[in-house]
Amino acid sequence: MLRRWNLVTFLKFFYLKKLLIFFSVLAFFAAGNLSAQTLRRPVLSAYTGLGAYSNQHIDVFSFTSNQAALAGLQSSAVGVFGERRFLLDELNNFSAAVGLVTKSGNIGVKGNYFGSSDYNETQLGLAYARKLGQKLDVGVQFNYSALRIPTYGSASTISFEAGAIMHVTDKLLAGIHVSNPVGGKYGKNEEEKLSSLYAFGIGYDASEKFMISATIEKEEDQPVNVNAGFQYKFIKQLLVRAGFSSATSSYWAGVGLSLQSFRLDLTSSFHPQLGVTPGLMIIYQFNAKKD
Repeated sequence: MLRRWNLVTFLKFFYLKKLLIFFSVLAFFAAGNLSAQTLRRPVLSAYTGLGAYSNQHIDVFSFTSNQAALAGLQSSAVGVFGERRFLLDELNNFSAAVGLVTKSGNIGVKGNYFGSSDYNETQLGLAYARKLGQKLDVGVQFNYSALRIPTYGSASTISFEAGAIMHVTDKLLAGIHVSNPVGGKYGKNEEEKLSSLYAFGIGYDASEKFMISATIEKEEDQPVNVNAGFQYKFIKQLLVRAGFSSATSSYWAGVGLSLQSFRLDLTSSFHPQLGVTPGLMIIYQFNAKKD
């Protein structure tokens, strides 16, 4: 029994060491003096991606926080999410996610649109994730990003994201996520690039009803941000999520109602200076178990 435990412990640290070396190398090559454009993510991205570090509370949007979470998806699903940032029409943000479960790994597709007819940004991502044994999930995503200003024209670039999640125990998960460590430069002269982002996340499934999660993020040219939140299911059909983001001192919350294969979430975020950001999320899960 002691030998078996030692072997499992050795494999955990072996995989973790390899992951740390991999992401450290990416960070080294990403270093530079190029100006960076902040990644455009939904204000409520912490809400939609909350289930990334969970075995029991994962959904189709979870892989938008860490691509490795896609490997934990049990059935194919599709979801859409929209928010009106600070109640301004010009700052609308719409997202869509598709997760396909296959025998050789899971495939994800993500789309995002931000802005208005005067200025807008779009992104389309293709992700793939699979399990490497029972303790480790890995995933990668390739993105095509474009921005458009009618008066000045448009520009586009290609970037990638990668993530890994370790199942420390049946209830405790931890992982690393990196976005755009190299490349992702806009313009003919490549004078502007998408910012790089590195994150470490952890989640704990206390029960089938309750989970907590926290993520530490460092985006290029931005302060360190901590996203922390929880999810609680009153019954199988009704859940609540709430949390905060330290960098912007904002709070977010939402209520989700499940009706057979559909789930509808009403969400909201509050920024102390800029105000409220309401949102709506709809998820359809194929081959879902009927309650």
